[in-house]
Amino acid sequence: MEIKIYFTRTAQKNADEHYERSKKFALKIEGARKAAISLERLLAAARGDAQEKKRKVLRVAKKEWYEKFHWFFTSGNLLAVGGRDAKQNELVVSRHFENNDRFFHADIFGASVTILKGGEGSRREDREEAAWFAACYSSAWKNMSRTVDVYSVGYGQVSKSTAKGSLGAGSFLISGEREWFRSIPLALAMFVRDGKLHSAPLQAAARLGLERHATVEQGKLKKSEAAKRVSRITGFDDIDTIMQQLPAGTFSIRESSNPPAGVDK
Repeated sequence: MEIKIYFTRTAQKNADEHYERSKKFALKIEGARKAAISLERLLAAARGDAQEKKRKVLRVAKKEWYEKFHWFFTSGNLLAVGGRDAKQNELVVSRHFENNDRFFHADIFGASVTILKGGEGSRREDREEAAWFAACYSSAWKNMSRTVDVYSVGYGQVSKSTAKGSLGAGSFLISGEREWFRSIPLALAMFVRDGKLHSAPLQAAARLGLERHATVEQGKLKKSEAAKRVSRITGFDDIDTIMQQLPAGTFSIRESSNPPAGVDK
């Protein structure tokens, strides 16, 4: 280490100058130490974010086939799936509609085709819940209709062919007697179970044993704001998934609860 001595200055002045220089170096060393600590924290946070993103990717990879559609499980634990648009309506019927299932559709132009898996011979309650679900994912929500009628038919009553040829995407020919569910009200319950966001007809919430959920009804909130409120109530932070599960239209969101099973209101 070299130290400059100025012979034109007194020993005291030389000492004072080197003391001041040493203080500046000490400040630089302390600044470098703090910068290193800050960098280590940033790196640790980045590693944490990377791990969280990895976990989210893994969760996405484990999605069930029906999660690409609108879906829910009835109080009798039957799966109901519905198309999000005309293309998905076509897909639901062509790939997932089987002989023992029931077909549900709101009696209005523009609605989700809802298939209740194992719906033939099911309880009336399960079919009602599937009808409520089909009602919510129809244009009645966006049109601000308070209720809508829904019908249900069996596998052999649904066709794509007419005397003039095949129908367009998402359209089906219905024949024979229909089971009707009249004046179905429009409201959903959104909640989290097993890490997944569920959307079920509100009327099924008590049957499902929900003690806390977001009640989704028609209102004035845009979909993005409604999704944020659902997220705050349910603790589910994937806003995109929430928005996908909301019907088309505007919303009113509130936190709700039901009494535990076996307890009267």
